This record gives sequence, C-alpha cells and structure tokens, in this order.
Amino acid sequence: MLVVADGNGSYGSSSRMSSNINLNKNKDSSVSISKMDLIIPFSPEVPCDNNGQRMWWAFLASSMVTFFGGLFIILLWRTLKYLWTVCCHCNIKNKEAQKVNNPMNSQADGPTKNQNDKEDVPVSEVGWMTSVKDWAGVMISAQTLTGRVLVVLVFALSIGALGIYFIDSSDPIESCQNFYKDFTLQIDMAFNVFFLLYFGLRFIAANDKLWFWLEVNSVVDFFTVPPVFVSVYLNRSWLGLRFLRALRLIQFSEILQFLNILKTSNSIKLVNLCSIFISTWLTAAGFIHLVENSGDPWENFQNSQPLSYWECVYLLMVTMSTVGYGDVYARTTLGRLFMVFFILGGLAMFASYVPEIIELIGNRKKYGGSYSAVNGRKHIVVCGHITLESVSNFLKDFLHKDRDDVNVEIVFLHNISPNLELEALFKRHFTQVEFYQGSVLNPHDLARVKIESADACLILANKYCADPDAEDASNIMRVISIKNYHPKIRIITQMLQYHNKAHLLNIPSWNWKEGDDAICLAELKAGFIAQSCLAQGLSTMLANLFSMRSYIKIEEDTWQKYYLEGVANEMYTEYLSSAFVGLSFPTVCELCYVKLKLLLIAIEYKSEQRESRSRKRILINPGNHVKMQEGTLGFFIASDAKEVKRAFFYCKACHDDITDPKRIKKCGCKRMTYSKMSVYKRMKLACCFDCGRSEHDCSCMSGSVHSNMDSLQRAFPLSSVSVHDCSTSLRAFEDEHPSTLSPKKKQRNGGMRNSPNCSPKMTRHDPLLIPGNEQIENMDTSVKRYDSTGMFHWCPSNDIEKAILTRSEASMTVLSGHVVVCIFGDVTSALVGLRNLVMPLRASNFHYHELKPIVFVGSLDYLKREWETLHNFPKVSILPGTPLSRADLRAVNINLCDMCVILSANQSNIDDASLQDKECILATLNIKSMQFDDSIGILQANSQGFTPPGMDRSSPDNSPVHGLVRQTSITTGSNIPIITELAKPGKLLPLVSFSQEKNSGNNIQMITELVNDSNVQFLDQDDDDDPDTELYLTQPFACGTAFAISVLDSLMSATYFNDNILTLIRTLVTGGATPELEGLLAEENALRGGYSTPQTLANRDRCRVAQLALYDGPFADLGDGGCYGDLFCKALKTYNMLCFGIYRLRDAHLSTPGQCTKRYVITNPPYEFELVPTDLIFCLMQFDHNAGQSRVSLSHSSHSSHSSSKKSSSVHIPATNRQNRSSKAREARDKQKKEMVYR
Repeated sequence: MLVVADGNGSYGSSSRMSSNINLNKNKDSSVSISKMDLIIPFSPEVPCDNNGQRMWWAFLASSMVTFFGGLFIILLWRTLKYLWTVCCHCNIKNKEAQKVNNPMNSQADGPTKNQNDKEDVPVSEVGWMTSVKDWAGVMISAQTLTGRVLVVLVFALSIGALGIYFIDSSDPIESCQNFYKDFTLQIDMAFNVFFLLYFGLRFIAANDKLWFWLEVNSVVDFFTVPPVFVSVYLNRSWLGLRFLRALRLIQFSEILQFLNILKTSNSIKLVNLCSIFISTWLTAAGFIHLVENSGDPWENFQNSQPLSYWECVYLLMVTMSTVGYGDVYARTTLGRLFMVFFILGGLAMFASYVPEIIELIGNRKKYGGSYSAVNGRKHIVVCGHITLESVSNFLKDFLHKDRDDVNVEIVFLHNISPNLELEALFKRHFTQVEFYQGSVLNPHDLARVKIESADACLILANKYCADPDAEDASNIMRVISIKNYHPKIRIITQMLQYHNKAHLLNIPSWNWKEGDDAICLAELKAGFIAQSCLAQGLSTMLANLFSMRSYIKIEEDTWQKYYLEGVANEMYTEYLSSAFVGLSFPTVCELCYVKLKLLLIAIEYKSEQRESRSRKRILINPGNHVKMQEGTLGFFIASDAKEVKRAFFYCKACHDDITDPKRIKKCGCKRMTYSKMSVYKRMKLACCFDCGRSEHDCSCMSGSVHSNMDSLQRAFPLSSVSVHDCSTSLRAFEDEHPSTLSPKKKQRNGGMRNSPNCSPKMTRHDPLLIPGNEQIENMDTSVKRYDSTGMFHWCPSNDIEKAILTRSEASMTVLSGHVVVCIFGDVTSALVGLRNLVMPLRASNFHYHELKPIVFVGSLDYLKREWETLHNFPKVSILPGTPLSRADLRAVNINLCDMCVILSANQSNIDDASLQDKECILATLNIKSMQFDDSIGILQANSQGFTPPGMDRSSPDNSPVHGLVRQTSITTGSNIPIITELAKPGKLLPLVSFSQEKNSGNNIQMITELVNDSNVQFLDQDDDDDPDTELYLTQPFACGTAFAISVLDSLMSATYFNDNILTLIRTLVTGGATPELEGLLAEENALRGGYSTPQTLANRDRCRVAQLALYDGPFADLGDGGCYGDLFCKALKTYNMLCFGIYRLRDAHLSTPGQCTKRYVITNPPYEFELVPTDLIFCLMQFDHNAGQSRVSLSHSSHSSHSSSKKSSSVHIPATNRQNRSSKAREARDKQKKEMVYR
C-alpha cells in the first residue's frame, strides 16, 4: 500500500500526522515498491528507522522477551536451588551415617560444630537482602502512610496512562513520532518509569517470585512498560497493548478501602462487581480496536477497517448483551475469533454481574443518608420500638396544635425500613419528620443522625412484648450506647419494669438532674390505679391532663358534653408574674382561677434554709405558709398554652380592672417600673388580696407596721428583700387581722409559731420544717413506723405464711372498706410490680388508722414471687384462689370493699390481641353479675363494717386482719365529709333512691386494666361505644372503671417539653417516690425502716387527693344549685383544699335522673358550673396533723398482731348475740353520723 503524494496519510491518520507528511510531489520520483516495504507515513522531519515500514513486532518482542526471559530466569533459579538443596541433603545424610559409624569423633567434634552452626544461622538470616526486602514490603504495604500514598499514586497514574491511551487511540496504530516533540509520549514515558520502579519494589518484596511474575498487574507492566522504551529508541509509537492498563480498575475497591471510603460489605461488593465488569469491557474493546485497525498479519493487513475505540466499546456491549444490531462487526479473523471466545465469557459475566449490580443498587438503603441540621431549629432522635401505632400516637401528641409553635424536627432511627403505612405517615409529616435506617448501637448511625447536636433522644418501648425484662435490657443497652457516644445528651426512655430502673443508675453519665428521665410504665400504671382506689376516676382525669386532645364541641345536653369540655384541659407550666411575689399560694391560686381563668395546682419551690437552699421541690397545694418568690414556676391546668401566658403577663397596675381574661396580654409598662415598686406597696397589695378590699380602703396594716415597712424600704432595696423577710414583716398585721381559717386550721398551719418552746426561725415557711410540736412530743424514737425517707408506712418484714388467709378465715373475718386486688398470674408470668400499687396506699400522709386494708386474691405461686417487695407494708393479706371464683370473692366481702382492682400478668403471652384481656374481662363481668344477701347488704353496712358484740374497735388487738378498720371520713380539722371511695347508695340514701339493684355486683366499684384498647367495649354491656372509638371517648374510661397502658404514651412528649411534668405526675400518683428512694431500692430492693426524726416526719406534711361529698357538711348549701367557683373559693379560703374536678352521676343532667350509679369525670369546670347534691369533688387536701391524735394509741401499736395467732383475725358471731350486737352497732352508727354533720 502506497502513501499518496498529497500528504494524506493512511486511514485513521490524524491531522497532526498529516501535517508532518511531506512527500515528493514529482510523479517521476515516485517509486513502486512492494506493499510490505512502505505502509506507514514518514517525513524527513521525523527520522524513523526503516522509513515507513511496520515495526510492531519489535514492540511485541520487547514485551515477550521480558516476560519469558524473566520467567526462564526464575525457573532456572528455582531448578538450581532445588538441585543444591538435594545435594546438601545427601551430604547431610552421609555425615549422619559417618557419625553412626564413628561415634567417638562425632562426640568430640559435636560441640564445636553445633556452635558453628548456631553462629551461621543468624548470619544467613539477617543480611542486606532481608533488610531490603523488609524495606520494600513497608514501602508497598497499605498498612503504613507511605505505603497507602504509594498505592494510591500508582493507581492514579495507571488511570492517567489509560487516559493517554484513550487520546492516542484516535491516531494510527503505528506511526513515527519524535519523543522530544510529542508531549503525550513524554508524559507516558514518565509514568512508565515510575511503574518500573514500583515493579522493582514489588519484585523485591514478593515472597514467591514465580507467582508474582504471573500476577495480572505484572503482566500489565510487561506489555505496557517495555514498548515505551522501544518507542523512544525507534522514534515511533505503537498503540499495541496499552489498553491493558484498564485492568488496574480491578483494584479500585481496594483503593477506596485504603482511603476509608468503603466500609460496608455491600458497598465493597458493588464496587468490586462494577470495576471487574468495566475493566473487562474496556480491555476487550482495546483488543478489538487493535486487531480491526491493523488487520490480519497473514493477510498482509489488507482486511483492516477504521474503527474508533468507542465504537469498539459499543460493539462489545451489544455483543455481551446478545443484542447484536449488526451495524458494527468484526471483519478480521483475529477479531472474529476473539469475539467467539469473548461472547461466552462476556455473556456469562453480563448475565451474572449486571443483575447482581442492579440488586445491590436496588437494595441500597432508601433511608441510609445523613441528617442535615438546620440552623435555628432543634431536632430530637426517636428510637426503640418504631411501629405505626407507637409513631402515630407519639406524633399526634408531640405535634398537637394546642402546644406553642413546635419548632422541633423529629428524626426517627430504626434498623428496619418502614412499611407502606408507616412510610405514608412520615410523608404526611415530611416537614417535621425524617426517618433513617440504622441502629443506635452503631456509632456510625449515631453520627448520621447528629446525635451530638440533638436536643434529646427519646427511646420507645414495646408495651406488648412477651418478655418485659428483655425489652428493658434492650433499651438500657441503647442508653449505654448513646451515652457512650455523647455523655451530655438528654435521654428520655420508657421502661416496663420498675426494678430495671436501677440499672440506669449504674451508667456513669446518667444524671436525672440534667434532664435524663426514665418513664416506668409499670410504676405509673400501678400508681394511677392506686389513686383510683382513693378517689375513683382520678386515673382518667390525670391521663387526660397530660395528653394533648382537641376540644370536641357537642351541642346536646349529654354527659359527653361536660366530659369532653374537661378533656380539652392539659397541664402546662409557666413562670409567675412579679405581681404575685410575696403572696401566699392560696391567694395566688384564687386570683388565677377567678381573674385569669387558670387553675394553679403546684409550684416549683426553692427552700430558703441554708442546708436546702439549692434544692428545688415541686409543692402541690402547699398552703398558706408558702409565699411566692421571684421567678416561681407554676403548674397550671388550662386548655391552651396561650392561656397560661396570662399568669406571666399579669400586671396589677394594668390588668386589675380587666374582666375579660383574653385581654390580659403583655402590658406596655416596663418590668423595671414594677420592680422598683416599694416593699411597702407590694406588701400592702398582698394584704389587700387577702382582705379583699381596695388599696385605699385597706386598713390591714397598723401604723407601727407602716413605719416598720418604711424603714424596711429605706434599709433594703427590693431586689435584696427575700420572701422570707417579707413574710416575717407581714406576720405582724396577719396576727392582728382576723383570719377566715378555723382555730384548728390556724393551729395546724402555724402551730409552732405561737409555741413558747419554738425558736422564731422554726416557722412554717419551709415545708421541710416540722408542722407542729405535738408530733415531736408524741414521737417514739425507738419504734420504726416509717421507711428511712419518711414517705411511707413501714413495718418489720412479715412471712407470707402469716399473711395468708384461708377461705373460711376470710369469711369469718370482718372485712369492710378495704381494697381487693384480683391478680391473674402463675409461676411463669412476668411480674407486674405490685409494690408500686401498694406504695401509694401506704403513703405517710395517711394516718395509720386511715390506711385501707389490701387483700390480694390470686395464685399463691405468683404472689410468693411478689411478696419480697410487699412484706414491709402493714395491713396486707393474701387469699390464695382465683378471681373467677365467686366463693373467694364472697369470702373477702367484695361487696363491702371500697375498690376492686383487676390485673393480669398473663396479658403478653397471647398473640391474638383480642384475647389478651380475656381474664380481666371475664373477672369484671363475673363480679358485676353477682348478687348479695340484703341481710348483710349495703344499706345495713355502716362505714365501720360489722363489729361483733363485745369487741372494742379502738383496740388494735381486736382489729381482724392486721386491724382492718374502715373510716367513713377523713377530717381536716372539721367534720368535712371527705370520702376516699365512691359514695355507695347507702351513703346517698337521703338524696337518691335506689332499687333492689343495690345488692348487685354492678354497684361494686372496680377498675380493670386492659392491654388492648378495643377490648374496652366488652366491659359495659349497656353502653353504645363503637369498637373503633378512641379509648378516652368510651364510657368505661370516662367513668374511671377502665385503664389502659396506652394512655401513658403521651408522657414521652410531655416530659420532653417539660421534665417537671413527669415529676409532678410521679409525686401525685406514687405517693412520694423520689430519686433518693429509687437509689435505696436499687441497693436493697426493699424499703428500709427508719426511726422517726423531725426531718422524716416533715415529709408527711404533703397534700393528697380525696373526694369531697356535697350531700352533707359545710358545703351542702352549694351542692344544691350552687356554683363550682363559689365552692372552689370557699374550700380554698377556709380549709386550704384545692378543688380541680367533679365526679358526677352519669344521668345527673337529666330532669328525671335515672337509677344508674355510674359516674364520669369533669376536669376543671368553669366558675359558673352548676353543682348537684350527688356530686363528688376531686380536691387536694392538706395533711391533717390532728386527725391522728385521737388514734395515737391505735396507730402502729402492733404490726404483727395477726402473725401471733391467726385465730385473732377469725371472728365467729353466734346467732344468739347477733340481735344485741346489731342494736349496739346501729347506735354507734347514729352517733357517728351526728358527728359527721358540720357544726
């Protein structure tokens, strides 16, 4: 083939090569030569050996000689080494044979030879070759920084050399080039020199030289490095086998692993598959490009065709995929032969690699990204049990519209991808919710969700799991992992079992003072149920208070209307305005309720005593002795967070004459104006609030007091005057001004004030101080009556055998006004934590004679497991049996009990949700269907039960079953009918007439625990609740006869927004459990008895929940058509009782009330709400120190009277004496009823 005279090169020649071709244009000078003599362009400017003749064989020969030459040398070296080893082995055998033949010589020469051998070994092992080998190994090892840099550099240069090949592929396969003028050839030369040096390092470091010589990377170097040096020598370039550099892509995954980019197995596998597929594809395309552009050698390269490299890439792809369009195909024999073999391997690779690559990409975590924090917006991380139910309940409460603008983003982290329903829920809240797939046990996943910058981490628990301890252990491990990653993060976690809370205290960075909280569902559930034993319906009211629910307006005059009005109330916190500083708590509470339409129930109080100055405690209805401080945090019941702002914005100067509370907003006057108000004016305002007169008409302060306050104002600025000082100064005119409190109330609230034996500093301005002298005088320091914290009644541990009653003993025992706990469980059941149920019923703010006896009815095997936590509580008995047995229920006088609690420990062992509550539902229906004999029925059962003739109830020895005594009322210094159980029909007999159903089990007050909310429809057969109705809208829940653990889900979000809410709830329902008490229980798992000290006795002075009856007593006039607001103010002013709800008969709103005895809860009624005589009022009453004085000889006189002899608790009443005893009992009842009337 000849090159034409116009300078055009052969096919495939570039413009760069065409410009360098300058042939002789004279046609006469053209020479006819053979086709093999001149086939490539040349020019005098580019001196090229053998002008225009192909030299491809020289380039290929350089590579083949290098490869096979080195292979020959390695094999020759191995052969010689093997022969040398064989010869040496033969010499050793000969020497050993000589040693056997000449033992004497061998013994003589042995020590010397052994020493020489030992000396030769180190010399042969440690040589310069070994040092160089170790140095080379370090240089190419990816375990060192130098090695990693070198490996990455080699890979990068290999890709660079491959890029140069892509550029040169547009040139002819072979052409003459000047090395000094070709820039790409110079760069390629530099790269290959580096590759040659790196090859030498690898060769030196290789342990097996033969396998190294046959490695893929070595073969690539053999066929790419030598041709570059040949091209420099011959001044020509041959594209040749430089495409083999694409095989370096196989190491791409290793390079990414060295750079710590690839960490997961899936990502490594994906990169491996892609790199192998692409490198094979590009390498095969390079071979097709070479043979198709060159032609077959045996055809004198006549059958070549011009194909670009990227056309070959296209050809290989359609060939691998078996599509084969036919537009591009191989013409050469070498190309077709290669395609035959390649299509076999390529098709197999395409069919296996491509689907796997697609699968790995498709299985890539959809939620595997990282959270990007937004400036100015907080975020929380929610993990644990993430399901549709748990997430929907959480979001519904967390993002409720009644809260202030929730500028918090919620990040869910779970190791399982969400299902379609949960994914749809996330999409509906996409502006505030994000989901990431991962585990909190993995620090990488914690970094993805930015846990270090999160405001808090919330851990949800699976309330319906089969193994509660295992679930708690999982959540504890989550806490440990999160705290280990970031110790300062605030964690709020749900716990199922109370005893597992102790494990959280073992975590060093766990600190409840910094906001870490554990919401124990078993503890709170039992506490709610226990409070219902004291005031039925309280569990429903409290559950509604900390749950965010919207107001549902009903026009019809039904019980649902009033119930839903109360449901719309929630619990909020807000700092009190400076206008309240110096006022007593009842005064502020009345002002907030009357003027601001807010119900203040508690405050965060900072003690003024030096030893407890840093302690902030939550005081619930503390009484007159507590004065408001600057920056006091108040706990309010309101329907909206915006309403609570009134307490913060209230200003005496601006808002005193405003009657519409909605107009109370941030006033125009500055706070500094009020802060500079004189002490005299503020104290005078406090006085005016108390006396109810205007500032000008107020004459509460005498002249001496005026002068004292003026001097006080000059001596101390307002900022330096403490509340204690103000209260001390106010005491002068308080003593002169007649109080509305009764004498007994005044003595109770300030008994130590007038005591001559009391120091002036021992005033009741701190709840930690002792309320009265009488308690200290009557205190027996040698008897342990309370636990070491003074929060609960305590007795020495009793054996379970002494607490067990047989059915016959229980039948003959006088049981009345007690609490019956029906528990389903066996040896394998999970413990429900009965201690949490008993502790609120044994709180120390009850006097000993006020404690309701508790009788457990259930499996003895199960109760033995719980008894370890119950044996230190007084008045606890056990009747082995089953709650489904009517004989057992009659034996414990269930018709005379104040409350029947139905629990089950077998609820989590059943897969079918509808059957989880079958035992509790059957027991409830069984009790409701029972009938009782009228001869000992409800009408004849007085509040003292049945006293056998000849027995004196004032003696504890005659009290059957640990002194089971029932008190009809708990007084607060006056004979106020406070009842802690629902009024039975007999108590309301003067007002309401009942049919013979009074002897039915329907009138027994009970509360049933449910696991599945939908099962509430089976408890009441006469309600019309729809199965899909939410729990809080059902009649049993509204009436307080059903409780489900699901209502506690709202505590997670409530605790996040305000950690004091959880403290308030726990203070209300647990009877006084504190973090200090939890620490003690974690040490011993039992209450520890302690001697009575002034400090422990001071802990008894805390309020408790009770129910106030309106059918009799000082509030009877308000019960018949009076206003709730008047009752609220009267109870607060007169008795320091804080009313916060009504427990009303279901049909009380009807003009002709029916005979239904069911009641429902009304939370925080408005001021003008009309009362009816049958209403029971929820109130927070003060601890009555005087109530126990008359029974001081009775309380705690004997904790084990029953243990000495079971016969003392079994009383048989002869038939001949019943009539006489009945008449005596009737006289006692009449006498007691007269004492109940308020004088």
